[in-house]
Amino acid sequence: MSRKTLTQYMIEQQRDHQCVPEALRQLVETVGRACKSIAHSVGKGALGGVLGSLESENVQGEVQKKLDVMSNDILIEANEWGGCLAAMASEEMDTIRKIPSHYPKGEYLLLFDPLDGSSNIDVNVSIGTIFSILKTEHAGQDATEADFLQPGKQQVAAGYAVYGPQTLLVLTFGHGVVGFTLDRDIGAWVLTHDNIQIPADTKEFAINMSNQRHWDAPVKRYIDECLAGENGVRGKNFNMRWVASMVADVHRILMRGGIFMYPWDAREPSKPGKLRLMYEANPMGFLVEQAGGAAIDGRQRILDVQPTQLHQRVSVVLGSRNEVERVGQYHQEADAAKR
Repeated sequence: MSRKTLTQYMIEQQRDHQCVPEALRQLVETVGRACKSIAHSVGKGALGGVLGSLESENVQGEVQKKLDVMSNDILIEANEWGGCLAAMASEEMDTIRKIPSHYPKGEYLLLFDPLDGSSNIDVNVSIGTIFSILKTEHAGQDATEADFLQPGKQQVAAGYAVYGPQTLLVLTFGHGVVGFTLDRDIGAWVLTHDNIQIPADTKEFAINMSNQRHWDAPVKRYIDECLAGENGVRGKNFNMRWVASMVADVHRILMRGGIFMYPWDAREPSKPGKLRLMYEANPMGFLVEQAGGAAIDGRQRILDVQPTQLHQRVSVVLGSRNEVERVGQYHQEADAAKR
């Protein structure tokens, strides 16, 4: 049986849709190689001395794990010299990472969460890498933070690698979503999931129920209806799933449907949410939409949000379209009742 590699897929996408020019293909191949290296380090675990925390914190004030920093370094070192990028930005860095002056500069901007799901690193639960690619208007020049502040609908590619029982790379260039499994025998990403589609309806939701008392009324209403099951207004039973790793939760939704929610809560009322717009919500929203799902912040499409800060946070509701639209409707009704 013929097996299609990541490179072959991207060449075909360029032929069919003119959406993967050579520089973009080289960039995604480089990100893919970096993810292989991260997967290797993750796989070593305690044997590689990579578990545990450091004394440092990232820009969000979160304690950094050893693998967070290692993964960040792997992505930077792999991508800074190739001539495809004008700059990089990471959840683990305060500001953008400019390309060193002795390397050529390209037309793309790379944003990444180097290791999503850090709380799961030391307990051997699936974690992953999320990335987003934008174009800069100033190709060949030093980029600024302002160049990164583009709404998610302007992404030219996005994806994630999930380090679980298998290592997978899930990717979109704006013409559907595909998944590649790492064949360790030959060291290649091989296409195993073509034209991934999220069912419009679902009986599964993913949310951190321990925060229930802090949620806004529309989110409480939706979850209460799910919990009421077949005896409630929904007339069907729901199951709850929660891995506490966005990569793992969203991957499950892409594979079989569901809704993922990380909403605003009253503990930090001035913050619109916990997840990062540029490193998590935008790339995942792009993937989910391309797979037939929907992604909103409760009130508007996530990909339409105009970022004002590099590390901006946002509420996230994404997954099966009909469920996401229901949550959006409940927010609209709550807003209308306040007027």
